[in-house]
Amino acid sequence: MKFRYLLILLAFLIALPQALDAKKKKEVTLTYSKSLKAADTGKLRLPIDKDGYITIFDGKTFNGWRGYGKDRVPSKWIIEDGCIKFNTSGDGDGGDLIFAHKFKNFELEVEWKISKGGNSGIFYLAQELTTTDKNGNEVLEPIYISAPEYQVLDNANHPDAKLGKDNNRKSASLYDMIPAVPQNQKPFGEWNKAKIMVHNGTVVHGQNDQNVLEYHLWTPQWTEMLQESKFSEKRWPLAFQMLNNCGGDNKEGFIGFQDHGNDVWFRSIRIKILD
Repeated sequence: MKFRYLLILLAFLIALPQALDAKKKKEVTLTYSKSLKAADTGKLRLPIDKDGYITIFDGKTFNGWRGYGKDRVPSKWIIEDGCIKFNTSGDGDGGDLIFAHKFKNFELEVEWKISKGGNSGIFYLAQELTTTDKNGNEVLEPIYISAPEYQVLDNANHPDAKLGKDNNRKSASLYDMIPAVPQNQKPFGEWNKAKIMVHNGTVVHGQNDQNVLEYHLWTPQWTEMLQESKFSEKRWPLAFQMLNNCGGDNKEGFIGFQDHGNDVWFRSIRIKILD
């Protein structure tokens, strides 16, 4: 009888460390830039789930986030009910928001909700680019000069939905280049699920659990698409140069949310590194 109890106790002692490890929240460390000056960095410990997805917004803080070209979060970006919100009724400054760690190969998942007639976007592989004007002053170029944009839009009520070509300005489209097909958006005020996968130049956009487009960076086809868009070499030489070499020499960049002057909400933001 004692031998039986000893066996049970031994089995319990063997299983206990495994059970405790399972209860521990697994984490990963990411380095992020605190400002436009990349040398100013910090480190974040973020939860990672069993499938490898890292939660980059905890619903409570802006840890790891800042304004594009800034060292802080612009005051119009707030946290409301566990969501990141661009609040048009708030005081202070706006501007685009970035998660300040550069990702290379990844799968991003985000839920978003737009206001009536609203417009926003999700940027990826973004660079913070400055140029010098004729007076020698440093100028911060807009985020979309270097970053492809996953369109976020109220298709039914925003005029941009009828512009562009073949619906390539509707939600989940690669803005002004490739339309999302099928167009399965839920209307303003309802949550939509976005997915963006980037892997060795192959890019996939998903909307509400359906893949809606695919394209390939750094190919002749990519260059041709740029030449036929508002980012062509003739219309916008610097944008063409940056987007044609999307991600720069390291083929990596920031995730960003667009301030387009309309209320928009983002939540359940997680990313899986595919390297």
